[in-house]
Amino acid sequence: MVTGLSRVALAGNPNAGKTSIFNWLTGSSQKVGNYPGVTVERHTGRLELPSGSEVEIYDTPGTYSLSARSAEEQIASQAIVGLSPLPAPDLVVVVVDATQLLRNLYLTLQVVETGTPIVVALTMVDLLERSGQTIDVGHLESTLGIPVVPVSGLTGGGIDQLKKAAGEALSRATESKDGPLWPPSPELEADVSAVADKLPEEWTRDTSSRRRALALWALLSIDEEDELVGIAPELRESVDSRRQLAAVEGRDIEAEIISARYAWIDLHCSPALSTPDEPRTSLTGRLDSLLLHPVSGFALFLLTMGLVFQSLFSWADPAIGLVESAFNGLSSGVIAVMPEGILRDFITEGLIAGVGGVVVFLPQILLLFFFIGLMEDSGYMARVAFLMDRLMKSIGLHGRAFVPMLSGFACAVPAILATRTMERRRDRMITMMVVPLMSCSARLPVYTLLIAALYDTESKVLGFLPVQSLLMVAMYLFSTIIALVAAAILGKTVFKGPQVPLILELPPYRMPQLRSVIRMMMSRAGVFLREAGGVILVCTVVLWGLLSFPKQPTLDTDYSAMRIQIEREVMGDELQSELLRIDNLEAGEIFRKSYGARLGQSIEPVIEPLGFDWKIGIGLIGAFAAREVFVSTMGIVYGVSDEVDEGSESLRERIRNEKWADGRTVYTPLVGLSLMVFIALACQCMSTLAAVYRETNSWRWPVFMFVYMTSLAWIGSLIIYQGGRWIGFD
Repeated sequence: MVTGLSRVALAGNPNAGKTSIFNWLTGSSQKVGNYPGVTVERHTGRLELPSGSEVEIYDTPGTYSLSARSAEEQIASQAIVGLSPLPAPDLVVVVVDATQLLRNLYLTLQVVETGTPIVVALTMVDLLERSGQTIDVGHLESTLGIPVVPVSGLTGGGIDQLKKAAGEALSRATESKDGPLWPPSPELEADVSAVADKLPEEWTRDTSSRRRALALWALLSIDEEDELVGIAPELRESVDSRRQLAAVEGRDIEAEIISARYAWIDLHCSPALSTPDEPRTSLTGRLDSLLLHPVSGFALFLLTMGLVFQSLFSWADPAIGLVESAFNGLSSGVIAVMPEGILRDFITEGLIAGVGGVVVFLPQILLLFFFIGLMEDSGYMARVAFLMDRLMKSIGLHGRAFVPMLSGFACAVPAILATRTMERRRDRMITMMVVPLMSCSARLPVYTLLIAALYDTESKVLGFLPVQSLLMVAMYLFSTIIALVAAAILGKTVFKGPQVPLILELPPYRMPQLRSVIRMMMSRAGVFLREAGGVILVCTVVLWGLLSFPKQPTLDTDYSAMRIQIEREVMGDELQSELLRIDNLEAGEIFRKSYGARLGQSIEPVIEPLGFDWKIGIGLIGAFAAREVFVSTMGIVYGVSDEVDEGSESLRERIRNEKWADGRTVYTPLVGLSLMVFIALACQCMSTLAAVYRETNSWRWPVFMFVYMTSLAWIGSLIIYQGGRWIGFD
C-alpha cells in the first residue's frame, strides 16, 4: 500500500474480537483484496482520527504469536512487523481479550519488543466482570508502558477513546520500548547476538530493539520443517547452528524464550487481575457441559443443522418468488421491445434465463451464510471443532481440520484457503483434498430443485417429519461422512504421517453482533456472485450456442407436409391442438440436432447405468464448470424442449413430466437421489481446482482431485441407482 497515509496494523489472537473492532473503526470504508504476491485475503479501510486526519488501517490474520512456521502465520508476522514485501506499520493496535488476558499478552509483549508504537484495545471486559473478576487498566499501562483502552466490539463503546489514543501514539512517533522487558540468560543472549548478525539489513532498519526482536523471532520460527519463504540461507544456517549448540549443552531455546516471556507476564501483569475468593460458575462452563458432551453435543449439533436447512425452504420461499417474478418480467420486457431474432433469443434464453436460474437461489445462500456467521460469532463454531476432534482423531487428523471442512458447506474456495492455518503440510493436503466433498452452497440449488420436484411437500416420515427437510439434512450428512472416510483413506495411503494433538482456544459464548454477521454474509455472498457470475455467464452463453445451433438443420420429417395434411382433415379447436403438437415435434427434432444435444447423446451410454438421459448429461457437462450452472443449463434445455410449451410449466413440472422414448418417466425419486449423489461427490467446480493449484503450485493435485472425485461420483451413483432397482425401487 503506497498512499502517503500513516499505516495502522490491527493484530490480535483469534476470537479476540478483532474483526468487530475493525468494523467499528472503519465503518463503510472497507476494501477487500489480497496481500502482495499471495492469495491471503486482506481487509483495509480508512480511519478518521479526532484531529480530522485519516490513516490507513489493515486487518491482519489472527495469530497467537509472531512466531511463524506456516504461510498464514508468516503473513501475519510480516504485516505486523513490516517485512518485505509488506510495508512497516506506523502503529500496531493489538486487540486483547480480557477474559484470556495473560495468554493474549504474549503477542502484545512480542510487538512491544519490536519497538513499534503500540496501543492495546482491551475487549470482553464486560464478560470478565460478569465472572466476578476486575481488571486494573492503569496497572497494565504502567507495566507495559503503552496505552490500554477498554472497548466493546458489541456496542462500540470506547472506540472514540481508542481513536484518540491511536492519534496520540502516531503523533509521538517514538519507539515504545527498547529491547525485551524480560532478562535473557547469558547463553540465550549469545544466541540472539549470533543470529542478529545474520539478519538481512533491510529487516532491521538499524534499530537495536527491532534487531533483537527479529533474532528472537528467527530462533522460534526457523527449523527444518517450517514453510517460510524468503529466508536467507545464512540466517537459516545461523539458527540451525545455535540450535545444535544448545542441544549439546542440554538447552531448549524455544522453551527458554517462551517460558521467560510468560514468567514476566505472570509476575508483572497478573496483579492487574483480581479474582473473587469463590469463583462464579460461568454461563460458558454450564453450556459447555451440554454442548461438548459426546452424546448430547453431537445430537444438538445435528438438530441445529436440521433447523438451519429447514429454514432454507420455508423462510427463503417468498424471496425466491420475488426474484423469479423479476426475471420473468425482465424477459417479457425484452421480448416486448426487441424484434424476433437471434439477438433476442440470446438475451432472453441465454443471459436472462441462465443467470436468473442461479440468482433465484441467492436468498437460500444468504440464509446459509447468515447462520454460519451466527455460529462463528457466538463461539459455537469452535465448539464444533472441539466436538469433532474425537471423531477426527480416528482418521488421522484433529478437530482444527473440521473448521475448513465445515466452511466448505458455504464455499470450497475460501475453505481451501483456510487450510493455511494448519501447521503441517500433510494435514493441509488431506483437508484440501476432501473439502470439495462437503456440500457447498453451489450444490444447494441442485438439491432444492430435485427435492422440490420429485418429493411431495406433504410427505411425512413417522407422521410428522417432512421428507424434503430430511433429505436435505441427509445429503449434508452424507457428504460429511464421505469426506471423513476419504480423509481416513488418504491419510493412510497418499499422505502417510504421524498424528498431532489438537490445540484450540474455546472463546466464551457471546451474543452475536448482528452488524458484523450481516456484513460478513453480504461480503461472502458478493464473493460467491463475483466468483460464479463470470463462469456462469460464459458457460450459459456457450451452452445456449450449443443448444441453439445449427439454426436450420436438415430434419428427418417434412413437418410442413404434416401441417397441410392436418389442416385438410381436422377442424375447430382440435386443429389448433394438432398444429401445436406438430410444432413441438419439430422443435424437439431441431433440439436433438443441436450441437449440445449431440454431445449429451454421445455420453449417454456412460451415464445411462446411473439412470440419466442425455439431457441430464448436458446439465452435468455444464456443471463441471460450476455446480450451480446445472440449474441454468436444465432451464435452457427444457426451455426449448419438445415436451411442453415454455410458458406453461415451471422447470420443476417439466422435470416431473420428462419421459424416455419408450414412455417411462425419466425423473423418478430414485433417479433424483442418484443424481444428487453424483452432484454431491463429483468435482464440478473449476474455481475449486484453480484454488488447489494456487495452494499447491502444481497441476498434479488438481488433476488427482478431479479424477478421484469424478470416479467416486460415478461409482456412488451407480450403487444407488442399480442397488435401488435391485431391491424393487424404480
